[in-house]
Amino acid sequence: MAIQMPGASAGQSGSNEGYRFALGALTSLFFMWGFITCLNDILIPYLKGLFDLNYTEAMLIQFCFFAAYFVMSVPAGNLVHRIGHQKGLVTGLSVAGAGCALFYPAAELHYYPFFLLALFVLASGITVLQVAANPYVAALGSAQTAPARLTLTQGFNSLGTTVAPLIGGAVILAAVSQATTQAEKTASVQLPYLVLAAALFGLAVIFALLKLPAIHDQDSATTADVKPVLTEYRHLIFGAVGIFVYVGGEVAIGSFLVNFIGHEDILGLAEHEAANYVAYYWGGAMVGRFIGAAVMTKFSPSKVLGWHAVAAAILVLTAIFTTGQVAMLAILAVGLCNSIMFPTIFSLAIQGMGVYASKGAGLLCLAIVGGAIVPLLQGVLADMVGIQLAFVVPVLCYGYIMYYGFAFTKLYRVPAE
Repeated sequence: MAIQMPGASAGQSGSNEGYRFALGALTSLFFMWGFITCLNDILIPYLKGLFDLNYTEAMLIQFCFFAAYFVMSVPAGNLVHRIGHQKGLVTGLSVAGAGCALFYPAAELHYYPFFLLALFVLASGITVLQVAANPYVAALGSAQTAPARLTLTQGFNSLGTTVAPLIGGAVILAAVSQATTQAEKTASVQLPYLVLAAALFGLAVIFALLKLPAIHDQDSATTADVKPVLTEYRHLIFGAVGIFVYVGGEVAIGSFLVNFIGHEDILGLAEHEAANYVAYYWGGAMVGRFIGAAVMTKFSPSKVLGWHAVAAAILVLTAIFTTGQVAMLAILAVGLCNSIMFPTIFSLAIQGMGVYASKGAGLLCLAIVGGAIVPLLQGVLADMVGIQLAFVVPVLCYGYIMYYGFAFTKLYRVPAE
């Protein structure tokens, strides 16, 4: 969906200060949803132990969270189109806050399906936030500097994913390790999520009161027929599969890290200690984004993508077939390889689509549901063959990304004018 600022460009210079303020406020949202999303990596071992779950049951956490992206993306887009982006931000924050608040009764009732419901509500709010915030950031200034603004805000999103395991491990898993009763273990998740709920509701009030620049949708792209998107742009369809397996593989690795590092054949650490290492996985993705951005100015993005996938597959195979610190370091280093994959696959997939780019982007966002399916498949395999061998699932994911990167020039096809 194309977005533009109302008013003549000559009058925008006086609004630059307002744009900077709005961008600063929006940056806090990117940090928050990165933090909340990555906190799932801490919830998985917490709820697995609390309810004595197997790996398949524990992966329902990611299934319910990322399924919300698939279920709610289109309704969220329609909602934001109808009520506007600022009200969309307020709505998304409020719904996410309600999801966090639901953790209190879920823990009080000691009922796992209630936790899954809370996660779905929370993720639904984040979906609305993403639909409203991403185009807003792109519109706060000139089109030429939009990539720089999105990179900046995505950097703060990565910062959120990096610090979440550290804080979650210290606040939730450490409290569980010291708890002596079931009630104390249950209470360890209530306060953190009530604090998150309060923060999200507070941000909702702030964004309701802020005087943010208004943006509106252009109608030209929204009227484009979806059929050509599905039939004429082969590289988009292959790219959607790439997004599916990338998000799935990245989330699957992050979901199993605490249990993997805590395994007796790796480091054998307690969960709250193992959680500290998860930050290196997501921190590597944050650092790698900036390195990769520089590399892709000199080399073909599709080839860079292919070689990153090769490196990721080798590292995961190393983690499967070795033990101790070698296996741990190998799996954590995958974060560096992941760094450039999502934005590179995304940009390659919509290349040359013109007016259909927004439709293509919508399809790619739906493919994020891979974060729900792939971890669940890895959970099933972990219950069958063990946690270490189950990492063959992300190896297969990186194998497909390798193919997409190296074969992109053959896959790329746009209809003749």
